Amino acid sequence: MPLHLHALQLDSVWENKTANFAKVRTLLAATPPLPGSLIVLPEMFATGFSCQLDVTLESLGGETECFFQEIAAQWQCAVLGGVITPGPNGQGYNQALVITPDGKELARYTKIRPFSLGGEAQVHAAGHDMVVFEWQGVRISPFICYDLRFPELGRAALLQGAELLIYIAAWPARRIQHWLTLLQARAIENQAYVLGVNRCGQEPNHMYCGRSVLVDPQGIIIADAADGEKSLITAIHVEKTQEWRQEFPATRDFIGN
Repeated sequence: MPLHLHALQLDSVWENKTANFAKVRTLLAATPPLPGSLIVLPEMFATGFSCQLDVTLESLGGETECFFQEIAAQWQCAVLGGVITPGPNGQGYNQALVITPDGKELARYTKIRPFSLGGEAQVHAAGHDMVVFEWQGVRISPFICYDLRFPELGRAALLQGAELLIYIAAWPARRIQHWLTLLQARAIENQAYVLGVNRCGQEPNHMYCGRSVLVDPQGIIIADAADGEKSLITAIHVEKTQEWRQEFPATRDFIGN
């Protein structure tokens, strides 16, 4: 049975949650997801990559979480997307939150590698723990943007049984080749599907060109959203992950050592 993925490549309106919630509703209505799908939204989709905690920060159970519950129930899908919640010492946490159709929290991952070059490490505290959750029989590990540059994180997810790695991002256009190459590398080295969901459009400090992609366990890009605001609708057959790992047992040899 395939896992249907419904990734939204969003052109987020700067620091305007109401407008971005409306954009998501419009995109989903234009291309309705199949029940049971996993809807995936980019990093900090509700505000853009802002370091203004007075705009981005929400309490647990805040408006973005309530919005996830709304669309999860409406479309009978799980929803994975970015949210900023309270961290220690006046900082926030940059998180990937997963909500099920019945409104329950399935997983919550905190970005382990805040983007220091962009000033993020000053406002967002680092997470420490990997997260692997199961949806529709597939073991999934979520990551956030800059995490992609650290292969040890993907490998740690593999060791916890991950079959699909998901990277939600606000990855600038000027480094888009890094994005594509690293997504393929994470797929090849972990013999896993990799979904990268990036934003598009422009905000005060960066231009984004999208290029949300699905990469198969052999590193081949099998779906590409290219540029512009749209939905990337695809599916994976997790059996192919296991078949490739048996045919070419690189991950087994690593685990054995």
